[in-house]
Amino acid sequence: MQNQQITKNALLKKDLFGEVWRVNYCGNDAILRDTRPARWWLAWLARALLRREARALAALTGISGVPQLVESDNHGLLRTFIAGVPLFIEGPGDAAYFIDAARLLRQIHGAGVAHNDLAKEPNFLVRENGSAAIIDFQLAAYQNPRGRWFRAAAREDIRHILKHKRTYFPNLLTARERSILSSPSGLSRFYMTFVKPIYQFVTRRVFGWSDREGAADR
Repeated sequence: MQNQQITKNALLKKDLFGEVWRVNYCGNDAILRDTRPARWWLAWLARALLRREARALAALTGISGVPQLVESDNHGLLRTFIAGVPLFIEGPGDAAYFIDAARLLRQIHGAGVAHNDLAKEPNFLVRENGSAAIIDFQLAAYQNPRGRWFRAAAREDIRHILKHKRTYFPNLLTARERSILSSPSGLSRFYMTFVKPIYQFVTRRVFGWSDREGAADR
């Protein structure tokens, strides 16, 4: 992405898929994802994930608490910066955080977007006012009209928020929330049985990622 108004300030992340920079854009903080430094054998996948993120963010335009798409092309994506601290570092101030996170997730789903990566606690931020923000939409799916697959993916998004709530406030889970947690969908069971072991092997052994990879990518 060639834009004379972008000034790189700090490298937040560098991996096989490229680089993530905190930049200055027209006097404001922003985040630039650049796939040009990606390894040649993963460049196609890095660009595919970039397109997924661009589609999802475009659908989420105007929703507070998620990054806003500024511009994108075949090699880069520029989005707004959300000031906040990763949930696993800051912790929620109180249970109201998860009420706000659920509200935000309903807006995301209402726009036709399933996040698909909310098991990662670093994808939740605690904003300066204590409210929730959700980031990192590389694996997100945009589907309009929404079908059966979307509903299953959206339910998994909800289950992952409830898992984080259980970590911090297990005594505040409602009976309905406990029921959702105890009844994973067929999609979730398939993922846990067949996909997750392969995913963990590739990400941890091949790419060298940790479970909290990307905590600085806001």
